Amino acid sequence: MMRKAPGAGSDVVVFDLEDAVAPRRKGEAREAVRSVLSDPDFDPDCEVCVRVNADSPAVRDDLDELRAADSPRLDAVMLPKTESADDVRDLSVKLESRGVQVPVLALIESARGVLAADEIAAEPETDALIFGAEDLAADIGATRTDEGVEVSYARQRVVIAAAAHECDAIDTVYTDFDDEDGLIEETEFAVQLGYDGKLAIHPAQVEPINEAFTPDPDDLEWAEAVLEGKREADAEGRGVFQVDGEMIDAPLIAQAERIVRRAEAAGSLN
Repeated sequence: MMRKAPGAGSDVVVFDLEDAVAPRRKGEAREAVRSVLSDPDFDPDCEVCVRVNADSPAVRDDLDELRAADSPRLDAVMLPKTESADDVRDLSVKLESRGVQVPVLALIESARGVLAADEIAAEPETDALIFGAEDLAADIGATRTDEGVEVSYARQRVVIAAAAHECDAIDTVYTDFDDEDGLIEETEFAVQLGYDGKLAIHPAQVEPINEAFTPDPDDLEWAEAVLEGKREADAEGRGVFQVDGEMIDAPLIAQAERIVRRAEAAGSLN
């Protein structure tokens, strides 16, 4: 399954040593991950990440196993239950002491983590904030609903903290992988909030998520027209200009740039 995972079409695959593994099978899981990462034939086009455990003894065992891998294909490490900048720094020190230098993807899934999202995003080693709604709801005693109002504050706080420090923001999982319509609706809302990506827990979720993050052709046409208008305005020394009768200023230019970046990532530019 790990070897097949890159074929799903995601930008990143994450091999999980934490919640997806029963405690008595952690050692077996570590050996399996090391075996795949060490295989020279395992060289996917997507990024490869490992989610380590949160508690110190287990994470040391995780990292020791990764260090034992021969030239491992490892692009990032995901840190679950990140609650402070110290958590990120501590993991980075552990990685460096084992000769591994990769960015950290910080999973924000507790009340403490949400309140510390800004300082976590500010850490140079933090490459992305990932919002974990299910664990957060359990941590605060909230009841999960389809509307998600119980986690809406935290969801927005995470994306704002990430944007303030130029980190990527990755939205939470959609647990019902048989409900494609619900997945698309929630992903489109994540795009509206400003998220850069979304976690998938099943290969069938990857394509709908990618499609939701791919700009609509009309939106892309508008964005390209705005950026062309900006180039012309800059050449003429004008700060404000019009596109199809709409006055364009700095916020709309930033929106256009974001749409074009998403189109580039999706490979949908002409």
